[in-house]
Amino acid sequence: MKYNKTIFAALALLLLVACSNNDKKTEQTAQQPVALVVSVITATAEDVEVTNTFTSNIEPYAINNIVSQTAGRIVSIQAEVGDKVRKGQLLAKMDDVNLSKTRMQYVNDSTELSRLTELYKIGAVSQADYDLAKMGLEITKKTYNNLLENTYLRSPINGVVTARNYDKGDMYSMALPIFVVQQITPVKMLINISESYFTQVHEGMEFDIEVEAYPEEQFKGKINLIYPTVSATTHTFPVEVISQNTDQRLRPGMFARVTASFGVNHRVVVPDVAVVKQQGSGEHFIYVLQPDNTVSYTKVELGRRMGNRYEIVSGINEGDVIVTEGQARLKNGVEVQVKK
Repeated sequence: MKYNKTIFAALALLLLVACSNNDKKTEQTAQQPVALVVSVITATAEDVEVTNTFTSNIEPYAINNIVSQTAGRIVSIQAEVGDKVRKGQLLAKMDDVNLSKTRMQYVNDSTELSRLTELYKIGAVSQADYDLAKMGLEITKKTYNNLLENTYLRSPINGVVTARNYDKGDMYSMALPIFVVQQITPVKMLINISESYFTQVHEGMEFDIEVEAYPEEQFKGKINLIYPTVSATTHTFPVEVISQNTDQRLRPGMFARVTASFGVNHRVVVPDVAVVKQQGSGEHFIYVLQPDNTVSYTKVELGRRMGNRYEIVSGINEGDVIVTEGQARLKNGVEVQVKK
């Protein structure tokens, strides 16, 4: 009986030791971290077009204020706001009393010069008198032409009437133009380009133009004028871009985005899902897989967004293995397991 008690005690001791070892193994297993599962891709590089977008307001190519050099009564109005007018088209007629007087003077001076010319040929009139009559006719002619131009007011350009400030019968006082005519074929935009592009800009360089009125369309434009100086404050230089606007859908005052291409750069391009924005800042990061299966939290500088991809200006290189899924639980330096 004493022998049996000894056997039972030995068995209990062995069982206690075995349980203790199992508990230690379980505790060690629980303490060992489980590697987070991530998806990765290898970063590749490609040629990325270098574009820059500038904002501007569309302006008429030319603006003309239709006025008379002298105050007077407006006899007739021949155009209305919104009318398309041609160069030389009559827009308004002023009172022509002075014009009629000058016309009569011009006819008389012309007749008198003809008479003196015949007398001058036979020596009956001196050179001085002949020259004086000739000069008088020239002055009268210029006065008549000037009055003619300021009595019959015509458009100097092809354009659109954008303002009419007087009615028929009003006394024109020169306070406001009678009409404003704007040339909108073509239209122009003034943009300011960084001096870093100064050597790449040239007359005739093409631009794409977008306006909010036609969100799905692009219009074409080209550089018409490059200003020769660079602002010491903004380090930009003005450039005039024109668009032919033959259909006249672009109108003065519209807000425009003007985009130009400045060549290509060979840059790394990654999916947008790989880019992590740090909360509370404008900085962006990408998790890069290291040879020991840990990840490094790498700051990157973004370039263009192209659909669902980003151009990377700096931070990672072609061939780097980057994390595209599973970043939510990652930290710098943690070990990961790549999803098969």
